[in-house]
Amino acid sequence: MKQEFTLTIYTENHIGLINKIAIMFSRRKISLESLNTSPSEVENIYRFTIVVIETPSVVKNLVCQLEKIIDVFKVFCNTNDEIIWQQIALYKVSTPVIMKEVKVERLLREYGAKAIVIRDDYTVFEVTGQEEEIHNVLQKLTKYGLIEFVKSSRVAINKESHGIHKMIVEMENNNPKGQPITNQYLDQKQQIFQM
Repeated sequence: MKQEFTLTIYTENHIGLINKIAIMFSRRKISLESLNTSPSEVENIYRFTIVVIETPSVVKNLVCQLEKIIDVFKVFCNTNDEIIWQQIALYKVSTPVIMKEVKVERLLREYGAKAIVIRDDYTVFEVTGQEEEIHNVLQKLTKYGLIEFVKSSRVAINKESHGIHKMIVEMENNNPKGQPITNQYLDQKQQIFQM
C-alpha cells in the first residue's frame, strides 16, 4: 500500500547531481510531491528533501540506488510521524475585501497569518504550517476573492536528537574512504518495507 515518505539526501554540490537524482525517479515512474534543496549544517554539504507517495518496497529500492550515486553521502527515509516539517504559503487577496470582511481577519488570526505586503489593491499574507492548515486557509480565502496562491516545498528535520553533522565530520576526519554511514533508522524499519 502506498504511503507518504520524506527522503533526506545529503550530497556534495556538483553540477548535474540533480539530474542524476531526477533520472532515478523518472526511470521508476515515481512522482515527486515536493522537492527542496538547501545547504545543510555541514559546510559544502547540501540536503535534498523529497516527498514521494509510494509503496515501502519501491522506496527501499530507490534509497539503495540513490546511495550508490558517488556524490551522495547518505539518504534517510522517514514517515511523517518521524519528522518535524513545515511549508510556507503566500496568499494574495483584495485589500478592499479584507477591509470590509471582519470574518477574513479572524480567519487569518486563527491560522497565524501575517501580512507581508499591504497595498491599496491587494494584501499578501504568509502562513507557515502543514498541508492541511495551508489547504484550509486556501479554501476559506477562495470565498473572499483570492487573487493568487503559492506554497513552498516541504522542509523537514528528523525528530531524533542527533543529525548527520557528527557522522559526516567523523567520516571526513577519520577515514574518508572507509565504510559508508549506515542508516540505522532505515535498518530498524526493514519490517515495514517487507510488508
